Amino acid sequence: MATLTLEQLATDLQPNQAIAGLDLGTKTIGLSVSDLGRRLATPRPVLKRVKFGIDAEALLAFAAKERIAAFVIGLPVNMDGSAGPRVQATRAFVRLMSEKTDIPFVYWDERLSTVAAERTLIEMDVSRRKRAERIDSAAASFILQGALDRLSSLARPAED
Repeated sequence: MATLTLEQLATDLQPNQAIAGLDLGTKTIGLSVSDLGRRLATPRPVLKRVKFGIDAEALLAFAAKERIAAFVIGLPVNMDGSAGPRVQATRAFVRLMSEKTDIPFVYWDERLSTVAAERTLIEMDVSRRKRAERIDSAAASFILQGALDRLSSLARPAED
């Protein structure tokens, strides 16, 4: 499976399925996982990037271990909404991953997610060195939490 919109994912997901958030960087992949109720995103240790084949295997092993039903991947659009080279790299990564797995991907606008993650880590008084280690997974959690909040709002009208 390739990519879905969040609205399509909302109709495809079964109860008690976790989804993962990804913050794709050049050196690491930040990871986070939802709880089974899909209310809370929790950071996981980053994957160090090596080359695509190894990265894909590590990501799929993570997905199998966590029983991931879908990936929400941050799409690093520019502040003006235009697509730059990082957007192209992210789309290429998803295209290649879709050849290796049936797990769907959902793009999520990640503008300012790293800034928000950095501010949160500073507020938590995390040292500069530890912030550098945790920033990508914290950003992945912001990405995933935004998607989880949207999924929750999509489910509300159906409950009324």
